[in-house]
Amino acid sequence: MCSYCGCRAITVIGALTAEHEAIVNAAGMLSRAAAVGDAEAARVAGAVVASLLGPHTVREELGLFAELRSDPEFGEHIDGLCAEHRELDAYLSRVSGGDVGAVAAFETLLRRHIDREENGIFPAAAIALDGDTWDAVQARA
Repeated sequence: MCSYCGCRAITVIGALTAEHEAIVNAAGMLSRAAAVGDAEAARVAGAVVASLLGPHTVREELGLFAELRSDPEFGEHIDGLCAEHRELDAYLSRVSGGDVGAVAAFETLLRRHIDREENGIFPAAAIALDGDTWDAVQARA
């Protein structure tokens, strides 16, 4: 997870990054359940991950992403990140249905997705947006 540019000092980014850490930690429970083929434990762990991921993606999409989408330079990237949110949800839905095989793909996508946010869009947003805009993002998120 990023720690080099200082973007975590921006309240919104700091909060989203802390949420990433909680989601990754919860995904560890999911991964351990899948590793032993325990579909019920995976279902329970998947529900915990979903309970963290769902509100997080809403905050990203209604707050930071909505602001960045207005800049044509970011639009395609934001569309891709939002599509990944839907894909992550679909993997968790498969897990809730007993498909522990979906866990590996979920975890791979989750880590790649977080990397794209923390080492791509978050630092770019820190440069592109100003104080008043961050206040607006915070209010919407």
